[in-house]
Amino acid sequence: MNQVKSIFMNISWLSMSQVITSICAFLWTIIIARYLGVTDYGIVSFAVSFNALLGIVMDLGMNTYITREIAKNRESLEKYVDNIFLFKLILAFVLFILGAIILYFMNYPFLTIVVTLIFTVELIFISMTNFLNGVFQAFENVKYQAIGTILNSILLLLGILVTIWFDFGVIAIAISYAFGYYIFCSYMLFKYIKTFSFPKFELDLKFIKEVFLNSIPFGLTNFFYTIYFSIDLVMLSYLVGDYSTGLYKSAYNIIYVFTTFFVVYQSVIFPILSKFFKESQDLLKITYELSVKYLLLIILPISIVIFFYARPLVDLIYTNQYSLASVPVQILIWTVSFLFINGAASTLLNAINKEFIVTKVYIAAAIFNVLLNLILIPMFDYNGAAMATVLSEILITVLTLYYIFKTDFKPDFGLFKTVIKIIFVSIIFAVVIYWANVSLWLAIPIGLVIYIVLLFVCRLIDNNDKYIINELLK
Repeated sequence: MNQVKSIFMNISWLSMSQVITSICAFLWTIIIARYLGVTDYGIVSFAVSFNALLGIVMDLGMNTYITREIAKNRESLEKYVDNIFLFKLILAFVLFILGAIILYFMNYPFLTIVVTLIFTVELIFISMTNFLNGVFQAFENVKYQAIGTILNSILLLLGILVTIWFDFGVIAIAISYAFGYYIFCSYMLFKYIKTFSFPKFELDLKFIKEVFLNSIPFGLTNFFYTIYFSIDLVMLSYLVGDYSTGLYKSAYNIIYVFTTFFVVYQSVIFPILSKFFKESQDLLKITYELSVKYLLLIILPISIVIFFYARPLVDLIYTNQYSLASVPVQILIWTVSFLFINGAASTLLNAINKEFIVTKVYIAAAIFNVLLNLILIPMFDYNGAAMATVLSEILITVLTLYYIFKTDFKPDFGLFKTVIKIIFVSIIFAVVIYWANVSLWLAIPIGLVIYIVLLFVCRLIDNNDKYIINELLK
């Protein structure tokens, strides 16, 4: 149970930071959207999506590969950090120049270029921070990452409030983002030096080449994963303009709050699965199956509530000028359920050295997503982009599960029975919520009580679950 308690402790730290971050994000999302208006908010949305694409090259898949390898062999820590840290700094400088050149030749307005380049600076701090986060994850210690995340969120919120108070404009909003991650990066570097040692900043080109080659599958996966998740905003901006981009981004922000909780799971579980693959493959399989069960138990009732209350939720967050975003919210919310299933499968495949399979899956999904966007955006505008995202997520789910079944870690039949029960309970829950027809604030507590009762009635909380809960409470 020590491993379970370690997992629970790390999830608790990251969940606490995520709750605080989500609250801050909820506030700054409302404030920025109302302050900037749909068009300027579209500029910020483009800047974020553009840098998400640049971020692929900043990472190159190294963070995931290094986290896995350090988790298996902790003595290799200094060799990785000393070389990759300096390499990433050099790469960051090159990418900033490249980003400026691309924006100039794409003939974007000056304001859009400035805002986007400021977000590129933020991207550099994000990349370095994520690298250090991965090191601590490998040692199953995410406390500092959680504290840094909270610090970043609070500083960003304060920066945005100051910007709006003095009416500094959209450029100052971008600077607030960059400053928050600068502090986060500085804090993580300080904790690394205090916990381990000061990086020696070596450049062993042979070693870097080896890491780069081994990271290629992860890098390709990140590339096509980012294409899959970011290309819709870029294509919306290019095909139909900033107004539709702003509406779609506002809808996506609501969904993003829930996808970040999957990031919490992945940050904690990936190094554990990597270690289990080396030490205990039975525990590896059990951990994967329990992950699927718990992730679905959490996300399905949330998705149902969001689906039925999308319009009042959007009006509450953004005011009625963003009311049109309620339809893409209703569509996009179903991506989260599929993301949780295929995300758990992808994490398992990466942990068992099947990263090339994950790469192939996301190549197919990215191509599929781009083609769907080309077809559906001209037909249905931002709703078409939402449809393309859901359909692509379904494809990923089908493909990842297909490959899982070809490994030694395919789920037992008991997991399928559990998933069917969860879906059945969720359908009953949806019918009750629809029939009750109460306000959002009443639906949440009433729905929670009903859902918990249904879980026990259908025996979805078994003796193993009770044992785990009991041990954690001790």
